[in-house]
Amino acid sequence: MNVIVITGASSGIGMEFALQMDEYFSNIDEFWLVARNREKLEELKKTLRHSARIFTMDITREGQAERLEDALADKGAVVRMLVNCAGYGLMGDFSSGALAAELGMIRLNCEALTGLTHRMLPFMRRGSRILQMASSAAFLPQPGFAVYAATKSYVLSFSRALGEEVKGRGIYVTSVCPGPVDTPFFEIAERGGSTLHLKKYTMVSAERVVKKALRDSCRRRSVSVCSLPIQSFGVMCKCVPHGMVLRCMEGMRRRGW
Repeated sequence: MNVIVITGASSGIGMEFALQMDEYFSNIDEFWLVARNREKLEELKKTLRHSARIFTMDITREGQAERLEDALADKGAVVRMLVNCAGYGLMGDFSSGALAAELGMIRLNCEALTGLTHRMLPFMRRGSRILQMASSAAFLPQPGFAVYAATKSYVLSFSRALGEEVKGRGIYVTSVCPGPVDTPFFEIAERGGSTLHLKKYTMVSAERVVKKALRDSCRRRSVSVCSLPIQSFGVMCKCVPHGMVLRCMEGMRRRGW
């Protein structure tokens, strides 16, 4: 049995991955959809042409990821693609944020992603692929978004290193690093602060991000960056000292840009 495992599948980019792969992937037996919201997963399942299996779980809780591992073993399944989209971000000064929420970001964005990837690898075969949802926030530290940017920097670094380790086995890893995406993400993220207004002019659709990510995965690219402005931002972050970029960002924030 060939399966695709998608975390964070109930909304946003995770849901869009399911919809696009359902249309284009013909050699998959089942989609395994993972999220906390069962009702939304059920709605998604009804729209898919492929058979889908729902796993309602919080992957940060102890013992939850083992359910997926056990189910794969029971079915003798091969994971043809793992798409790790579960995650969240919170804006605002770190010192004024809720500690539980800040630590929760680390557990979900880093620890749970790492643990699930480790558990899925034994079920992968030559030609399997991993897509890890990072962010353009991974490109440099971001005051007012400190923990989130740090977690996504971890995802990018981990994914690129992992890709080098497993490519000899014919497994390919792509880290997806979009800028602002038109999803429910900001409904949560901006509860404690707001992003630069300028960033929202670079906002793209989830459909566009996913289409680019799948194309880059097929081309065995280690990083997928959607849209010219964010690609340019990534190049700038490699060429210009981060201190200079941070001073410019702080100046824009003070001016309300």
